[in-house]
Amino acid sequence: MGLGKRMKRVLVVAGGAILLVVGVLLLVLPGPGLLLVLAGLLLLASEFPKLERYVDPVRDRAMKAAEDSVSSPLRIAGSVLAGLALLAAGIVWGTVRSLPFSGWSTGSSLILSSVILFALLGWSYRRVKSRRNAGTTPSRGA
Repeated sequence: MGLGKRMKRVLVVAGGAILLVVGVLLLVLPGPGLLLVLAGLLLLASEFPKLERYVDPVRDRAMKAAEDSVSSPLRIAGSVLAGLALLAAGIVWGTVRSLPFSGWSTGSSLILSSVILFALLGWSYRRVKSRRNAGTTPSRGA
């Protein structure tokens, strides 16, 4: 195996492991945990084929959660408010020095979480809307 292939494998495994760990952490913290777990599993499964059996169940749950997040105007409003709260908290944590763990490292991670939340919310909304326009109902698969 050439040096380039080894380096690519190391980067893929490291990236997949990081996405998987961050995704697991975000299952209990605010953020898109299941989608990051899915992304990590997809990367790791490209190098370790035995992990592919875990991809479909996680994909089904992640897609179902994404569709559920935009299933009603109340849920959309709640998600938008949560994103705005994360954004505001990030700004506050970045600027107010008397808070625990204050600074831009914490603030920027909260702001990044809000950006990711808004991006995924928009993606979920477009996905569900396009399925409804096509005359199909959102399902757990793909």
